[in-house]
Amino acid sequence: MYTPGMDTVERLIASTQELLWERGYVGTSPKAIQERAGAGQGSMYHHFRGKPDLAVTAMRRSAAELRAQADAVLGEGDSAVARLGGYLERERDPLRGCRVGRMAMDPEVIGSEELRRPVDETFTWLRDRLAGIVAEGVATGELSAELDPSDTAAAVAAVVQGGYVLARAAGSREPFDRAVRGAAALLAAARA
Repeated sequence: MYTPGMDTVERLIASTQELLWERGYVGTSPKAIQERAGAGQGSMYHHFRGKPDLAVTAMRRSAAELRAQADAVLGEGDSAVARLGGYLERERDPLRGCRVGRMAMDPEVIGSEELRRPVDETFTWLRDRLAGIVAEGVATGELSAELDPSDTAAAVAAVVQGGYVLARAAGSREPFDRAVRGAAALLAAARA
């Protein structure tokens, strides 16, 4: 998790990223963050105003990483359907879920504008990016003109996020894989 020479701030952020993914905001205590980071209380509070400040920093880092991964996959492929399929089918661990989507399940995150903002911004970015690809597919005649780019983008994002929930509930990746295959088949069937 840590590289040699990683400074205390980076260890605190990385530890918080992992703990938020594993336990959520409510289940992540400052003490757990400090223990995982190998940092003292003084170090944490020297660099961050408290748990919410550190959590927002960690969530923004996780969001940036997710956007970079998604953007890389969405930029590959010779057609809109291939690019969207690449996003749907990229390698994931469905039983771990999404680092960013996990935060939307936490009542303290949803109840705080500051904590919720990185989650909302990330999913807004994702829907916009997906909608742009669908719109390109419609404009080039690859996809049916009946597809609404924004609605289709929301559906693709929901398949991935909902697939995580289904997989975690079943304790198996199979429901995730089925949801992704189903969405990919629907996109292929929407070819003009």
